[in-house]
Amino acid sequence: MAHDARLLRSDEKEWRLLRRLAPRKLIRRHRNDRRMKCHREERSDVAISLYLLFILLLLGLMSCGGTGKISFDPESEKFYETARLIMTGGEKDIFNHLPDQKSREEFIADFWAKRDPDPDTEENEFKQEFYRRIDYANSHFREGTPGWKTDRGRIYIYLGPPDKTEEFVFHEDPTIRGPILWWVYYEFNLGFEFADERGDSQYKLRRYDGEFNYALEKARLGYIGQAGGGRGQKFMNFNLNFDSAKKEIVISIPAKAFSFREEEGLLKADLEFEFYLYKKGTQKKEKFHEAKSVAMTEEEVLETKQIVFTFPHELKPGSYYLDVIIAGKDAISKTRKIFEIKV
Repeated sequence: MAHDARLLRSDEKEWRLLRRLAPRKLIRRHRNDRRMKCHREERSDVAISLYLLFILLLLGLMSCGGTGKISFDPESEKFYETARLIMTGGEKDIFNHLPDQKSREEFIADFWAKRDPDPDTEENEFKQEFYRRIDYANSHFREGTPGWKTDRGRIYIYLGPPDKTEEFVFHEDPTIRGPILWWVYYEFNLGFEFADERGDSQYKLRRYDGEFNYALEKARLGYIGQAGGGRGQKFMNFNLNFDSAKKEIVISIPAKAFSFREEEGLLKADLEFEFYLYKKGTQKKEKFHEAKSVAMTEEEVLETKQIVFTFPHELKPGSYYLDVIIAGKDAISKTRKIFEIKV
């Protein structure tokens, strides 16, 4: 299903809510030319007016509430202005509760380190690629506002250059005065339609077709695709639970995600687990690291769906964010996921 994505915003909660409320439209691409055909649903003028009125009221309510955010120092403000585009909801919550510049500087260092696809090199390829995309957006997508704030700029920052672009100066949509653009990303089977509605070279995102949520999640957790080089990150859907009775963190990883080495008649793999633990509503952070190894017979591997790892750790009652990074030199690509835990 394709969605009306006219309102593209950086605030994650607002974006999710508006996307759920937006009218749904179908966009299908012919396989022959990979072009999308847009089919619009008919709506009465009264229904559209009521819908737009509701959206305006909703945005008004969102902007009226107090944020309770701490005032940032200049460096923190500069970082947050653009980095919030690729922050998860948990990271925004944590950053906005840090009380001083020192704690924010530590957060910023961790923020980039977690996304570094290859810590063995001096460069952080993700950070370099992110700011390169900011510069590119500012150079190519200025529309009376900095390019990174435009709809095209933000999609470019999230996903990089599209695999294919098409421009339709002449089209059959009488509501659009200027050209219509299509951007296609084959990796995600994802397409975007931008329209110059008023003929003033300001392009708005009208529709998308494909797994945008999945692509956006990968971008926020550190995926930079082929453009940034480095080993990159593989996003597995591994699971985490906290066993309150045993006081231990339990992680399960799909066995098919491993690349084992054969040694002494067994299949072996070595993993490095890095944990960043944040208690909600406070500036408290705990960081710990542990190495784990796996040694199984070939028959055991074939019969096993999930490989389970446990980490003894005591948590006091409360709500937490647990940011987990898993890496293995040969066993597994670097992967990352953030969990919410309530004890």
